[in-house]
Amino acid sequence: MSSLPHRCTAALVASLFTTATGSLYLAFPSWAEDADELPKFQFESSDPVFFELPPPQVEEEPFTEIRIEPAQPLPPPTVAPEPAQPLPPPTFDPENPPPTGYNPPPYQDSLNNEFNRYRLGIGDVITINVVGFPEFNTQAILDLEGQVLIPILGLVRLRGMTLPEAETLISYELGDRYLRNRPDVIVNLSGPRTALVTVTGEVVEPGFYELPPGSSPFDALFRAGGSTQQGDLRSVLVRRTLLDGTVIEQTLDLLTPLQGGQPLPPMFLLEGDAVILSRLALGEDQNYDRRLASRSNLAQARITVRVLNHPGQGLGALELANGSTFLDALTQISPNPTDANLSAVALMRFDPEQGRPVTQMLNVRQALMGDLSQDVPLEDEDVIVIGRSLIARISYTLNLFTRPFRDILGFLLFFREISDSADTLFSP
Repeated sequence: MSSLPHRCTAALVASLFTTATGSLYLAFPSWAEDADELPKFQFESSDPVFFELPPPQVEEEPFTEIRIEPAQPLPPPTVAPEPAQPLPPPTFDPENPPPTGYNPPPYQDSLNNEFNRYRLGIGDVITINVVGFPEFNTQAILDLEGQVLIPILGLVRLRGMTLPEAETLISYELGDRYLRNRPDVIVNLSGPRTALVTVTGEVVEPGFYELPPGSSPFDALFRAGGSTQQGDLRSVLVRRTLLDGTVIEQTLDLLTPLQGGQPLPPMFLLEGDAVILSRLALGEDQNYDRRLASRSNLAQARITVRVLNHPGQGLGALELANGSTFLDALTQISPNPTDANLSAVALMRFDPEQGRPVTQMLNVRQALMGDLSQDVPLEDEDVIVIGRSLIARISYTLNLFTRPFRDILGFLLFFREISDSADTLFSP
């Protein structure tokens, strides 16, 4: 191998390779042979050249001790806090105690809560679909113990549950006992049960009524014959007993939506519910639209008005539509103008608070002339007495009774007995 001169400078070093001993390997590029302006080192051999470099000298810095001071607490904020909002004044302070007999209003459950939740009960027919596992699908009816029979799974108690709760329970039982994961379960109500409810209070025919599924409190009142004249349609109490024994109540106003042309509040009855129509409180009838209530289908359809025209002729009875007035009854009576004093007609009505009849004198001629104060609306079991002398004798006989009538039946029995008696019964 011939010896060829090689020229290189430190700037032409193409790559450096550092070994464990600190040696450097210099590789010269081929174009470095013709570079005339770069002769700085000349070698007579083509073999690689190695340079031994001394190890780098590292100057050690003197050790400086660093001390960490403990953190100082932050100073308190300079911004003053906002003043607290004053509390609302109490409803009753010590200087202004509540009135005697004050009772706070009872808790009213929201209509969108428990009263609008359908809970499964005995007799409900449901359809169960398990997504992806048709072997569990079935249609079953809740037995007397509130259970349904599901294929493979067996009996599952669902009474008192809502449909979503039943889906959750069935999914949990399948995933815990037979499947790896809890499946999706769909429970549909195929055949809802009827509702056996109790209707009481100021209704014509209190009792127990079996209503179709989805019936409302209005349907219950309608089946019971409607409201009496003393019923308050603004206070219809619905009472429901839950499976754990909890009793919840909700009061409905059925008259105000009728006055304003609004829909009834949504509510459906379930088996065991009780519908109670409250009695119109004394002194609140001034703001109560009796005429509208009596003419609506929320009240009893027919009323009975008694008529006493002459002693010995018996106590007559008129069947009138609810909401009829004094002139409607007088039209059916058709009194003889020559025998009866039409300017002296008495309307007697039993007052259950006093236990005695209340008498109102009416003038037929003024009522025919359009005087509304003389054409009063009639109530069930009112008594119309025609004739001035007859009115005086009945009033005299009533004054002889010191004890009040026990109820409306005693009041009617009094008129039935005196109507069948002779004129000596009315003699002073």
